[in-house]
Amino acid sequence: MSLKTVGTALTRTLWTRGSRTPPSVRSPRTNRLSSTCSKFGGGKQGHGKSCSASSDRPPSCDVPSCNEAPLKCTTGEKKRPKEPVGAPGVSGVRRRSYTSNAAPVDQRSYLWARYNDMKRVVHDLIPPGACHLLNSSTIYANNEVSLAEVDIYGFDYDYTLALYSNALNTAIYNTAKGFLIDHFKYPEGIGKYDYIPNFAARGLHYDIEKGLLMKIDAFHYIQTGTVYRGLSPMPDEDVRQLYGGTYHVPLPQDSGFYGKGPRVKQFMDIFSIPEMTLLAAANDYFVTNDIEYDPVNLFKDVSEAIGMVHLKGFMYKWVMEDLNKFILRGEETDAVLHRLVSNGKKLFLITNSPFSFVDKGMTHMVGKDWRDFFDVVIVQADKPHFFTDCIKPFRRLDGNGDLRWEKINSLDKGQIYKQGNLFDFLRLTGWRGSKVLYFGDHLYSDLADLMLRHGWRTAAIVPELEHETKVVSTDQYALNLTWLQALTGLMERMQIHRDEESKEVFQEWQKEREELKVMTKNLFNPQFGSIFRTSHNPTYFSRRLSRFSDVYMASLSCLLNYDLSYTFYPRRTPLQHEAPLWMDQLCTGCLKTPFLEEMSHIR
Repeated sequence: MSLKTVGTALTRTLWTRGSRTPPSVRSPRTNRLSSTCSKFGGGKQGHGKSCSASSDRPPSCDVPSCNEAPLKCTTGEKKRPKEPVGAPGVSGVRRRSYTSNAAPVDQRSYLWARYNDMKRVVHDLIPPGACHLLNSSTIYANNEVSLAEVDIYGFDYDYTLALYSNALNTAIYNTAKGFLIDHFKYPEGIGKYDYIPNFAARGLHYDIEKGLLMKIDAFHYIQTGTVYRGLSPMPDEDVRQLYGGTYHVPLPQDSGFYGKGPRVKQFMDIFSIPEMTLLAAANDYFVTNDIEYDPVNLFKDVSEAIGMVHLKGFMYKWVMEDLNKFILRGEETDAVLHRLVSNGKKLFLITNSPFSFVDKGMTHMVGKDWRDFFDVVIVQADKPHFFTDCIKPFRRLDGNGDLRWEKINSLDKGQIYKQGNLFDFLRLTGWRGSKVLYFGDHLYSDLADLMLRHGWRTAAIVPELEHETKVVSTDQYALNLTWLQALTGLMERMQIHRDEESKEVFQEWQKEREELKVMTKNLFNPQFGSIFRTSHNPTYFSRRLSRFSDVYMASLSCLLNYDLSYTFYPRRTPLQHEAPLWMDQLCTGCLKTPFLEEMSHIR
């Protein structure tokens, strides 16, 4: 069965059975319109053939429609075993399954019959492996972008041109932990906390005054079950009381545009993961040992300890001493740069890292002549201020990395420049507007100002996509999520039943729904779930990603999958008030890598 057929069939079924308009408030005219039998019904239920008047009872002809044969899975893959039909918790017992042809004798039986019908539809119509073709080498579009119009490609360095192994996070954590104990005189017991690689996730918020790490959605609401004080989750009711009886956090009041406080900070880059883990470990030590402390002071000290790792040059030293251990997939960066230059594109680099560090890494990945690829190279740029200030002038570095005194009247190929500002950059290069595409991993420091102020095209590097797409491609995720959505729609449809029996059934459904949400979250990260979703809402990180990036991808090497005249089109997903008439686009991401074979010589 094709994905289009599956999507259309499931949409028709859910639309017919789960209309958002309660039957009790429909006008007589609506009921008369929906009682006709036509190919595409004109009533509220009309996505398949309608054979009876609208009612909150099951229609006399179930989906598939009266004259259609039941849909079968023809993917060639093994069919799922049939599940026993019944209420949750009653395994192996086949309860009586009421259908539209046999009216139930009580309300409870009727509701469970609708539940069983919906579960059977979800189980039968979603073929195993429907999204197994989804791959992490896809480039995803938030906005329409034609590469044919892009003449200039710009890059950040860390986690863009250079991807780092998890060993770097461990080293940053351990060294900062040592600073916290030795320099800031924190208890030595904190030293017993080892780095936990998969504890934190990018995009989380930290309440500085309360010492809480949490995930917040696009509407500034905390996702329940994702608030941690130390290494332990806080009960949802305790969280609600801490925030005045609500889960809402007024981020515009508590955090600036770049997510840096004064009361709430958002951790937006990958380098912040060790910092979040160290904050959690230190908080956990004080809480579990019942030691009074000031969370604000702890936050400031941990931030400074992490900063010392960078400012004192420890991170740069580790990487330069063992490039093979810390830098990943450098040959792919080399392939991307060669391809762009061979197609006549201009390249530039703007990074906050020092020249000696960048030079060592680029030589390792590309070769000693790496500067020949770039028309302009700017180091220690001090982003995001580089994009907003117009004060700092450019300085040129000589061959030894020493600053020159001359005034900069042009940005020349083969030279290395330090500091500067974007306004002088635009004046000296003339590179403006949508013919420039800039790649970076930090949504605020790298992309936000370029998108909002200067009209450049922007591309976000999100390495977490590799893990997230693997999860999304599993049968367990597809079935859990589809059933969660179907059950939610069923509850929305059936909430017109307010008798005591119905309320008891709804409590069971709500309990199952909450369990499904937790199961789905845990597939990504047991503590915080997906970096893109808080249950059904986008995360705050996800909303910023869609706002500040035209396209996003797991790594720079994803460019190798596409011709340089390729146009990226965003999926047209239905708004809440629109009918889901384009369900065939659910898995179009599977088909968006037409040049995947070009990577065979690299991977």
